[in-house]
Amino acid sequence: MRQYVVRRVLLMIPAVVIASLFVFAIIRLFPGDIVMMLSSDRELPPEEYEREIARIGLDKPVAIQYFVWVGSLLRGDFGNSLLTKKPVMKEIGDRLPVTLELGLLALLFSLVFGIPIGVWSAIRQDTWGDYIGRSLAIGAISIPGFWLATVAILVLSLYFRWMPPIKYVPFSADPLGNLQIFVLPSIILGLEMAGILMRMTRTAFLDVLRQDFIRTARAKGLSEYQVNLRHAMANAIIPVLMLLGISIARLIGGTVILESIFNLPGLGRWVLSALTFRDYPAIQATVIFLVVAVLLINIAVDLLHAALDPRLRLN
Repeated sequence: MRQYVVRRVLLMIPAVVIASLFVFAIIRLFPGDIVMMLSSDRELPPEEYEREIARIGLDKPVAIQYFVWVGSLLRGDFGNSLLTKKPVMKEIGDRLPVTLELGLLALLFSLVFGIPIGVWSAIRQDTWGDYIGRSLAIGAISIPGFWLATVAILVLSLYFRWMPPIKYVPFSADPLGNLQIFVLPSIILGLEMAGILMRMTRTAFLDVLRQDFIRTARAKGLSEYQVNLRHAMANAIIPVLMLLGISIARLIGGTVILESIFNLPGLGRWVLSALTFRDYPAIQATVIFLVVAVLLINIAVDLLHAALDPRLRLN
């Protein structure tokens, strides 16, 4: 197991390198002049313009810029935001708790609703309960989150005279007020993953129910509750967990739009603002931070998979 972990960690290095090359190159292909954007589109004298270009480091060849940036990363220096003039890691640290809370609540919602409905749909295969569960899953996957968020705000404000709070309150200061802020965006963010989990759970559960050991358990006189919970569920949950690790990246991507719609001061909203103003250090550092986080989460999911599946440990 130790060799497996070391091998997976070493495989992270080329993935991070490829991600760094991609984000470094792609943001420089965006249209617009970064100096003009940072100066609110006012005309700068040529000497001041050249001075700003040199300060940002864009006066050097692109290859040199990349290696200078990578060298700073290896020293633990993620640079300063061009927009706020603050260290990027401080900006990430200030906004990460908001994104984490939103992602964890969305994940909790998807688990609480996705897996039980998927199990129910599998047990009631080809009944009305199964058709309803499958329709809910397809609808949850198909509806875009930004559209659903906009419609939810309009419906709640026009017909129920209620608007989600727009001023962020930390959980430590006001737990109830904090949850009121996050309840609607977390449900909308977790809806797509809930639909994916419903479909995957149903498929995995049906596959396990057709195995020989399930027929043996029933032949021994075990109740359907014991067969489904102790035997089928323990084996069906493994592929669902693997899918969960992959889907976490989708959650992170979904926070970008929803944090902007619901005025949440998280990483997603900050990245969108950085993209608008071409804040190179902020975009680059945040993307690399999220890439490393997703890779570590997938390693943790693989280790959990190995803990649950004895066959993988033997291999």
